[in-house]
Amino acid sequence: MGGARRQDTYARRAQAEGYRSRAVYKLIEIDQRDRLLRPGQTVLDLGAAPGSWSQYAARRVRPGGQVIAVDRTPVQPLPGVSLLRGDARDPALHSRFLEQFGVGCCDLVLSDMAPSLSGMRDADQARSLALARSARQWADAVLKPSGALLVKLFQGTDSAEYQDELQRSFQRVVVRKPAASRGRSRELYLLCLR
Repeated sequence: MGGARRQDTYARRAQAEGYRSRAVYKLIEIDQRDRLLRPGQTVLDLGAAPGSWSQYAARRVRPGGQVIAVDRTPVQPLPGVSLLRGDARDPALHSRFLEQFGVGCCDLVLSDMAPSLSGMRDADQARSLALARSARQWADAVLKPSGALLVKLFQGTDSAEYQDELQRSFQRVVVRKPAASRGRSRELYLLCLR
């Protein structure tokens, strides 16, 4: 019962503070711990809908920064956020982004992408891993040399292999499990730093 109350608290808090979803508190906790977001940064938010991560990021990168939100689901306009609709796994969207914003344009890539859950753990974890790999491909193309990636992953048999892949591209990879994650969730966040 205590876990359910805590989760309700996050949802009520998000509503009271004007955020679009309770997921924002995951990013807030990681940002406060690791100081990810700073004024002037360019941030790419993959899997942005409904937009709470973009909302928070846009506030943190002011003045002079920008947030680009990507999702296949429509996201209602947000101040300080450029919206691109499409599937992050679509090469055409990737090319369009690079044409519009350029290679090496971002200080931070955020990915809270998650698959539609089937209830079958192995299948859901495999889909989550595919999305995480897509986020890494975006990061490889759009991050500045000193950029960082924060990516969600469902824990499973291939999680360690993916972390090893990230270790080859980044100097440091750390695991974060925010308090706002649902108690039974197997999600974790990998923070990748150069």
